[in-house]
Amino acid sequence: MKNRHPRIGLALGSGSARGWSHIGVIRVLEEAGISPEIVCGTSIGSLVGAVYAAGKLDSLELWVKELNWQGVVGLLDLKMGGGLIEGSKLVGFLRQQLDDQGIEQLAKSFACVATDLANGREIWLREGPVVDAVRASLALPGLFRPVWREGQLLVDGGLVNPVPVSLCRAMGADIVIAVDLNWDLLGQRQRIASAAQSSEVPANNGKFNALLAKLRPSAWLGGEANMPSMLDVVSTSLNIMQVRISQSRLAGEPADAIIRPKLPGIAALDFHRAEIAISEGARAARHALPFIKELLG
Repeated sequence: MKNRHPRIGLALGSGSARGWSHIGVIRVLEEAGISPEIVCGTSIGSLVGAVYAAGKLDSLELWVKELNWQGVVGLLDLKMGGGLIEGSKLVGFLRQQLDDQGIEQLAKSFACVATDLANGREIWLREGPVVDAVRASLALPGLFRPVWREGQLLVDGGLVNPVPVSLCRAMGADIVIAVDLNWDLLGQRQRIASAAQSSEVPANNGKFNALLAKLRPSAWLGGEANMPSMLDVVSTSLNIMQVRISQSRLAGEPADAIIRPKLPGIAALDFHRAEIAISEGARAARHALPFIKELLG
């Protein structure tokens, strides 16, 4: 490291709709002249990371800022085999946005994390089609259908490595900046579909009503009469798991700097609230910037 500029790695963590805050983080880093050479992501972090590595972050930011709840519902294709959502519409959209010539051809070194459902192994996706790798990495259990890839059934990488610092290190990063989206989830009332009670929800939308019947959050304030919905239980349980795993992994494989946006009000499917998430990501990155600059010398 004395003879060359240190290679900077950016580890973008899992967090469903909270992941739009990664855009704000990247914007602040780039404005400060900090441009990571290595980008690794888990789940939603893999999506933002891949688009950033492809040089298409402007297009993604424009799209997510225009996304409303009706647009979110329009991307969903309900299935009842392995998960509620097939994901083909989301994949189709990503293919339109990316000139997918493979991970190896991206402008920045990129990789993402998935989980082998058969044995729980952590799988590092470092080659092949970008969109296929991203789709596997964000296959949240119970919500998105798992993905078959080279004989393996893959689901969300957040089950094993929510903040992929170790992957950045393995790819040659000397300094790793990590973004942890799940650190403040415990103790918060997280709802998987907070738009269910919002004025943004379209009336008389058959597709939405079908989705809402499956995802409607319940006001579980205590007692058997106020039991949470099935997906409330699944979502909150995954939150607990990812927080605990993140704490353990980051203790054993610490990042050099950690950016932690505060996003307790963004629920799992609040992809239409990008402005809030991006702004908070930028705020958190600016807060961490003096330390990062000192770290980089």
